[in-house]
Amino acid sequence: MDSYFGSRLHHQLRETVRDFAEREVRPRIAEMEASRTVHHELSRLIAAQGWLGATISPEYGGMGAGHLAKTIIIEELSRVSGAMGAMVQASQLGTAKIVHFGSDAQRKTWLPRVASGACLPTIAVTEPESGGHVLGMTASAVRDGDDYVLNGSKVYVGNSHVGDLHGVVVRTGPGSKGLTAFLVEADRPGFRLGPQKPSMGLHGFSFGELIFENCRVPAANRLGDEGDGLAVAYSSSVLYGRANLTAVSLGIHQAILEETTRFVTERIRYGEPLSELPTVKLKLGQMQSRLMTARLTAYHAAHLLDQGLSCDTELMNAKLVNVESAIDSGRNAMEIHAAAGLFTDRPVERYLRDAHHIFAPAGTSDIQLLRLGEVALGQDKGSWSERLSELVRTPAPEPAHA
Repeated sequence: MDSYFGSRLHHQLRETVRDFAEREVRPRIAEMEASRTVHHELSRLIAAQGWLGATISPEYGGMGAGHLAKTIIIEELSRVSGAMGAMVQASQLGTAKIVHFGSDAQRKTWLPRVASGACLPTIAVTEPESGGHVLGMTASAVRDGDDYVLNGSKVYVGNSHVGDLHGVVVRTGPGSKGLTAFLVEADRPGFRLGPQKPSMGLHGFSFGELIFENCRVPAANRLGDEGDGLAVAYSSSVLYGRANLTAVSLGIHQAILEETTRFVTERIRYGEPLSELPTVKLKLGQMQSRLMTARLTAYHAAHLLDQGLSCDTELMNAKLVNVESAIDSGRNAMEIHAAAGLFTDRPVERYLRDAHHIFAPAGTSDIQLLRLGEVALGQDKGSWSERLSELVRTPAPEPAHA
């Protein structure tokens, strides 16, 4: 299936990222699990590989490799560490707002820095009281001469405590036309971080709170026009968020199957490996089937996105299938490991904890099902992938067997 979607470039990229993940990321996992806080050094090391520029044009120093390549990068990092896969996916998400809505000056200023790994971007939309209800946000920006003054807070911001440039959507007026996006540098006066809180999983990654207290931002930092904030939030979530989180789930799912297969092959019961028990084979078969289906949905959606074709529905389904199947396989893995899976000397419990973190962002499974139901009824509200197709289309890669 990899050959069906991937070129030789994609296969080489997978090998490169996997080698890096095994060599540089895996030895640091114990430290991240023990500290339960953001790992600045490793985040910077990964960024320095240039992978944050997967979807950035070579014109700005990026790889220009597209969304399938981005999926493979995130998947392979997540196979070793869901936290570091999440770090890259959040940075890629932060990149989207500049690619799609940035001015020429903003692109020339920031995209080369992101592509080189010198800048880790974020996007900040969610608020404590409004959650996923974007129009319920209250954080505000008020025009004051050549500046805007921002007040309020954002929560669950991926890369909050390692980010250099925050893309913040705030309210500049009433209703759906009253949201506007801004680029806010992490060292700008009036901006501060809330304390990082320990979480269930994704240790090494930060998704915390941004606080704005009379934070003055130049009007030149505005993304697009006043009123474009809703489009910035939705398009970033639909085109990048769902695809990126799908890739994180896929990598975790692969790790779950590999670890469980290793365990049942090595563990002896009744004079034979556990893998010879029919009940164990049945669960492994379920996990293998789920993983194959999940990967197909992920790569298919990313492939359509690279071609500039309408794929909002496929992206919804890919996120739904990958998240749910990874959690289901994680539960099966814990059942197979039994008591042995409850201790942290084996990674299976970490995989299950990490998998649960991918459920809520960019829409819970219920939201994806609701939207898919609207598609079935002909009630969908248009396609972001069609609206922004010229900005996401990637040239066709070389043939797989060239």
